[in-house]
Amino acid sequence: MARKVVYIHGFNSSELSYKATAFGEYMSDKATPYLVPRLHFDPRVAMAQLDSVIDSDTVLLGSSLGGYYATYFSQHKGCKAVLINPAVRPFSLLNDYLGPQYNPYQDCHYELSQAHIAALRSCYVEQLTSPENLLLLQQTGDEVLPFEQAVRYYSHCRQIIEFGGDHSFVEFSRYFATIAKFLNIRT
Repeated sequence: MARKVVYIHGFNSSELSYKATAFGEYMSDKATPYLVPRLHFDPRVAMAQLDSVIDSDTVLLGSSLGGYYATYFSQHKGCKAVLINPAVRPFSLLNDYLGPQYNPYQDCHYELSQAHIAALRSCYVEQLTSPENLLLLQQTGDEVLPFEQAVRYYSHCRQIIEFGGDHSFVEFSRYFATIAKFLNIRT
């Protein structure tokens, strides 16, 4: 059984994202603690924040950039993770966003730099060593990230692929029981 569940939000998001709060409501009557840390914009700081709350008895949900982080921790700490429309190679995609940024969910202005891109690249898991620990939830209508990249990268993992939808993962709540079963969350 999982000792705690950690939800990892995406780029320019927060602990108040729709998926984080919706799953939090689902978890409210469960025996397993549920954490959603507010992540710093600098990947080096975000990884340190996550490292301080994740151990081998933690299970993870990660959305978008959070899916990228969840993949790293799953493969390095041996914990299970559900990835929701995850970023596979964010260091390639975020080059277009270098410069001034504003995260409205955290009311935070910052500068996205090459150092941040390099930090993301350093977390890339070239080869998944424990694909059985990962469940991919992917919608093909994701307008932000190329869904084909995730389907290929996670090809040895359990996958649930839906045609249509979007980056928010439309009707996410339909999968709460599936997520709980995969992550072995106490009810």
